Amino acid sequence: MDPDFPIDHKSGVPIYVQIMDHIKHLIASGVLTPGDQLPTIRELAVDLTINLHTVAHAYAELEREGLLTIQRGRGTFIAVPDNSSALTQMRDRKLQGLVDALFTEALGLGYNVQDVQQAVNDQVQVWQQTQEGGAS
Repeated sequence: MDPDFPIDHKSGVPIYVQIMDHIKHLIASGVLTPGDQLPTIRELAVDLTINLHTVAHAYAELEREGLLTIQRGRGTFIAVPDNSSALTQMRDRKLQGLVDALFTEALGLGYNVQDVQQAVNDQVQVWQQTQEGGAS
């Protein structure tokens, strides 16, 4: 598991939701894959200096969503998706969230949609040039 597990005690977001969101991010980004074992509830609670019940709540919710399997006596594992599109859908939702955040922030700063679109296009060109230059 990511050693820099981000928990913000001052955030208005409940800690169990922060845990769930981080695990979902690690799954969507491919850092955690089906079959990977997560720390025990006790280990994660101690590492994050939070209540055991908070971690248990997060794990239980992720199990209900079909992302984890909890096997008594063995541990907690990343679940194998019931269908092949589950991971794709999660990744698509994550991408959509990033795009939404970009537009919300940029529009809040006074940029219009065309400005944002142009900035994204410019960045794509820079990225592609960097990739082409690195491949030579």
